[in-house]
Amino acid sequence: MGCGASSASKEEPRPAKGEAKAVQEAQPDEVKQVEPAKESPTATPQAAPQDDEVGYLLLKEQSSRTSNTMIQMLAADAYFVQLAAGEGEAIVKRDAQDDEKLWRGVNLSIERGVLERLDDKPEVTVIDVHGKSAAEITEFMISKLPEDPKGCLIIIQGMSGTGKGTTTAALKAALNNTSTWSNGNVFRALTYLAAAYCQKHAWDLTEKVEDVLAPENVAAFMSCLSFKKVDDAYDIYIKSDDLSIHAKVGDIQNTKLKEPVVAKNVPLVAEFTQGDVIKFATAAVAQMAEDGMNVVLEGRAATVQYFVTPFRYELVIEDTALLGQRRAAQRVMAGCLEAFKEDRVDADSIRLKAVELCRSYVEQAYEQTRAPVPEKAP
Repeated sequence: MGCGASSASKEEPRPAKGEAKAVQEAQPDEVKQVEPAKESPTATPQAAPQDDEVGYLLLKEQSSRTSNTMIQMLAADAYFVQLAAGEGEAIVKRDAQDDEKLWRGVNLSIERGVLERLDDKPEVTVIDVHGKSAAEITEFMISKLPEDPKGCLIIIQGMSGTGKGTTTAALKAALNNTSTWSNGNVFRALTYLAAAYCQKHAWDLTEKVEDVLAPENVAAFMSCLSFKKVDDAYDIYIKSDDLSIHAKVGDIQNTKLKEPVVAKNVPLVAEFTQGDVIKFATAAVAQMAEDGMNVVLEGRAATVQYFVTPFRYELVIEDTALLGQRRAAQRVMAGCLEAFKEDRVDADSIRLKAVELCRSYVEQAYEQTRAPVPEKAP
């Protein structure tokens, strides 16, 4: 694989000795706090000057510049402060729950002999994204790649709300011959197969999960998946004669793979198939890289640690209050754009709508918790 990246070892992973360690024993990637400024004056992305208010053109961008300006504009609004605090707490809680499930799934795969326990954790370049645009972060990452990069794997990891998706999209747009990879469709395809298997046997997946997702069945489901290039386009293909399923994931990702029976069971299936999906994904990414394609992979440390590349970044916002502000601003600016999608309005109208939305979102949160709506936000 070119560009200084390599796939995970092609040797069959060795089963972990003895019983698998508890979830708490599996630790996230060790990160290396890099201070690129010591290497060169331009090595760390610099924050661009901020706008004073959100005008219509900036609102239409729906970019990190929009959210940063929205935060600045609403910083003194009591309802925005309350909304941001709630969003920050929700992100931290949800991410902690997600990480626990991911590590539990990884440890189960180690116990089953699907994955090896990694002794050496990959180094990660940490980027604090506060006050920086996706364009600035992207420019920094591209500066670390070889000239005219081909076959490079770029990994972006981090908490929710740090801009992984936005940065991934920006990299794909900025680099030639570049694709993105997410394990989501692999998990959904496996869940689709598991649901069809349950339907055939008149089983309920949640009640028969240990049987449905036994190692031999997971191996059979995985054998139904293939990743290949057809008509110059890569995709995941599902083929099961036994379950009468023959489909290209790209054709069903917004239909059959989004049906309730799939959506509600993806977390359960993911817990039992983490290792199998990681192995499938490392092979797929290696295949694209060997074909000269650059690949941008976003995810969580528990799973992306198994991909080998020198281009690994963790996006962070050190202050969780700022994380909440970012998410709150994203909700508000999306609401403003929805309200004014047919009308070109001035900055004052956008500010008034933003303040109105902040109060509305806070009141909705109180209603959902069945608490009385306060007359005045603290």
